[in-house]
Amino acid sequence: MAAASGSLAYSVLTAGETAAALKDLARLRIAVFADWPYLYEGDAAYEAGYLARFAASPGAVIVAARDQDGRMVGAATAAPLADHAAEFASPFARAGLDPGDFFYLAESVLVPDFRGQGAGRAFFDMREAEARAQGYSRSVFCAVIRPDDHPARPAAYQSLEPFWRRLGYQPLAGLVAEFSWRDRGEAGESVKPMQVWSKML
Repeated sequence: MAAASGSLAYSVLTAGETAAALKDLARLRIAVFADWPYLYEGDAAYEAGYLARFAASPGAVIVAARDQDGRMVGAATAAPLADHAAEFASPFARAGLDPGDFFYLAESVLVPDFRGQGAGRAFFDMREAEARAQGYSRSVFCAVIRPDDHPARPAAYQSLEPFWRRLGYQPLAGLVAEFSWRDRGEAGESVKPMQVWSKML
């Protein structure tokens, strides 16, 4: 599947293209997730391990966004929830839900110069299409929960929750995953709560 919007071209990478794209995906994750609300202190070794586990899933999907020069400036990933990190699947099992019923939309990352051109919707639409093609009827993602008074919160920050709701997603009450990473300025990793959002496809 391929599409174009504004100055960006989108494509779902083939299995043969995925391995070659992991270095670009790691670069984008480190750059974009350094900002609020993730504040991620990027680590190349961590990225290599995380992305290798992701790519090992037979159902893994990478949507690449490329500029007019063919440079990858954004990406979105997804995989069956049962194949993803146990930290994300375990809250479903505890709630009596089968992780095998859900397709997990992992990350969407885009460099700032290309925001506002419809990439967010394209990333969701193309991953949801892949979920349906693999036989899934529910998609989910997780969003980090940060306190409103967090000292690193930008004064002009606008939550993405209204956008997610327009796409049909709703938070699943009581379903909160926990995942660890190192915030910028932290000496080590700390556990972050992440709200699960879901949609019927």
